[in-house]
Amino acid sequence: MSTQVTLTLPDEVYQKAERLARLISCEVTEILTRTLTISLPPFDALSEELTPVADLSNEDLLALTQLQLPPSQDRKLSLLLDKQQADKLSAAEQAELFALMQRYQAGLLRKAQALREAVQRGLQDPLES
Repeated sequence: MSTQVTLTLPDEVYQKAERLARLISCEVTEILTRTLTISLPPFDALSEELTPVADLSNEDLLALTQLQLPPSQDRKLSLLLDKQQADKLSAAEQAELFALMQRYQAGLLRKAQALREAVQRGLQDPLES
């Protein structure tokens, strides 16, 4: 099932999608659809990500301080980073790497916020520098 949507994109965004589509011989709409699919987390994960860390229970907060990428995403990220280092990354893989890096960075920020809150609540000692 699909829903047709009309978007107004900045020229720069559309041009990037258009270049990527030409590189891998597909439609711009397919590039945009893939990018959105990769970038948007499942709804359950999204609702968890939107809950302020100050509102989390102690148990959930401590779990968040241990947050890591799921093993499959971690392996894929490592593989894509290795390919990027060797200059062997396709255009589609570049888009996937970008999306995974965004997810990784968002998780890292969330984890840092949880660590700060855990220290403030006295649940965890401050990290040594």
